[in-house]
Amino acid sequence: MRLIAAALMMLPALAQAEEIAQVGVDWVGNDIVIEAIPDPDVGGVTCHLAYFERSVLDRLSQGNWFEDPSNSAIECARTGPVDVSRLSPGRPDDVFSEGRSLLFKSLRVKRIYDDRNKVLVYLAHASELSEGSAKMSMSTVPLLPEDAAAR
Repeated sequence: MRLIAAALMMLPALAQAEEIAQVGVDWVGNDIVIEAIPDPDVGGVTCHLAYFERSVLDRLSQGNWFEDPSNSAIECARTGPVDVSRLSPGRPDDVFSEGRSLLFKSLRVKRIYDDRNKVLVYLAHASELSEGSAKMSMSTVPLLPEDAAAR
């Protein structure tokens, strides 16, 4: 049991999303959910992620009870001082993950630090156990000369 707890503590901390709005899109109760996700490792960057959430009526009529679509949109903005000193350029880092089905599908946000161009790239994509998905969305946050380690 201690070994499992120690392993869990070594996992990178993923951001916690805060739901800021739901937009109804049809009469059966399907919604677009918008969540704010602060970057836990950088600070000063908040991403807004929008995704589709199926209603109970839609699940009954379509028959697929345990899965939501993979579609998503992301936009990220500077909300304070940015510190990239702990990031490794070019390496995709997990920022956020949320299940989109009962077991095997998740919606993920990854960050890539483009040191050469002084930009943070945020990629939202679906991840499935057996096959990948081409559904993705991307946002960039330009770094300023005063940002830590962006010189």
